[in-house]
Amino acid sequence: MKAVCQACMHHCALEPGQRGLCMARRNENGTIVCENYGRITALALDPIEKKPLKRFRPGHAVLSVGSYGCNLRCPFCQNHEIAAVSGIQKQQMPGWTFLTPEELAEKALLYRKAGNIGLAFTYNEPLVGWEYVRDTARLVKEQGMETVLVSNGTASLEVLEELLPYIDAMNIDLKGFRDAYYRRLGGSLETVKAFISRAQADCHMELTTLIVPDENDSPAEMEEEARWIASLDRNIPLHVTRFFPRHRMTDRAATDVKTIYRLAETAGRYLDYVYVGNC
Repeated sequence: MKAVCQACMHHCALEPGQRGLCMARRNENGTIVCENYGRITALALDPIEKKPLKRFRPGHAVLSVGSYGCNLRCPFCQNHEIAAVSGIQKQQMPGWTFLTPEELAEKALLYRKAGNIGLAFTYNEPLVGWEYVRDTARLVKEQGMETVLVSNGTASLEVLEELLPYIDAMNIDLKGFRDAYYRRLGGSLETVKAFISRAQADCHMELTTLIVPDENDSPAEMEEEARWIASLDRNIPLHVTRFFPRHRMTDRAATDVKTIYRLAETAGRYLDYVYVGNC
């Protein structure tokens, strides 16, 4: 029986056994299941600033975990080996491990002695496996620790409502402020705006925009983006980040540093906290 996945704006209509665009969700006998549940490809104790979060528990470390799969197809992806993974590739992925929510929460608690404040879901797109995020984050919160979500924000509001009670901070990758640009990446600007608008009301929110030359680097676009963010709360931090050649964009030059600072200055006319990255 065909089934429609409701996790994001793609609404993939899947035949039995078929995976969605994200390669992490599958139709199993008429039910959409989270196939990457508990399947861990990356686990590291990172500085919280690396998420990046500048105004949430600065100076601390957070145990960071990733799985596989993503519902966008960004040509500049820094983690494409685990994000845009095919069904065959994921079976051959080195360093694969399985951790139940209980096991991962226990690891977060174990690393508390090393300065860990909790758990960050990151590296790939966590929301394609939102059930695992929810189940694990709930346990981490019960231990009195913090939870962080690093995401592209292209999930449904129904998914967001499932997670919000258990998430303390988010960094959402706001890739630009033109719907045409988002469509080329396989996404939807309006979906991300709705996600940010709802989430920032209930948890600490920071945003990151990677500036790609000739794609989203105009002052006019940055001004429009910053004004919209300020309409929610001018205290929301924005990270304006420099692009380096990656994945399918190795023929593109890195963003000029002067461009990053100029766009950060533009955003700073409307926002109280603007940071530059990769400069």
